[in-house]
Amino acid sequence: MRVTAEARELTRQRILEVSSELFRSQGFQESTSRDIAREAGVANGTLFNYFPNKESIALQLACDVLEDTEAAFRKRRREAASLEEDLFLHVSTGLRRLQPVRAFIGPALETHLGPVIADDACQQSATIRLGHIEVVGRLLTEHGLTEPPNSVQFQMYWLLYTGVLAFWTKDASVKQEDTLALLDQSMKMFVAWLNVQATSESDSSIENSVE
Repeated sequence: MRVTAEARELTRQRILEVSSELFRSQGFQESTSRDIAREAGVANGTLFNYFPNKESIALQLACDVLEDTEAAFRKRRREAASLEEDLFLHVSTGLRRLQPVRAFIGPALETHLGPVIADDACQQSATIRLGHIEVVGRLLTEHGLTEPPNSVQFQMYWLLYTGVLAFWTKDASVKQEDTLALLDQSMKMFVAWLNVQATSESDSSIENSVE
């Protein structure tokens, strides 16, 4: 019997719902694909038609809660905010959205959202990565970057961001205040690096024009 698109979507949502419950109650490492399939009422092989592994399920849960992050950020953004303030707000807004999955998202983030930006076969990690980087690119342009952000700038940003993200998943401080402090310093470091790079490029341009 042919499965309709509606039936597939209902099954997919059921898998996500039971996975979220299991990850919270049993822990990510202790929850197996068989546990998920059993609770979702599907065959173990059928589960892999929807998600290839547990990490992709966890990342999809992250994608779902991050879906309206940019809209929430734009709503909270101050008109006269500096670049580092905007970057801080954008990341902290995302962390707030990720709070419901914080207890179990760590292993999936470490596997699929590492510090090196690379092509990723995991659709969910690519969605998270591209969505985040696109907003950062727009912010850099809005704050007067004369050229479109380049790959080196994105790589530097992503290195700092994923460091903050990894720290956040294990941060035991009240309301993750230590993470916010680390985020603040990381965004200041990134903006300072951009300024140094811009000054260096400007000096180089002047030297070339003189020659």
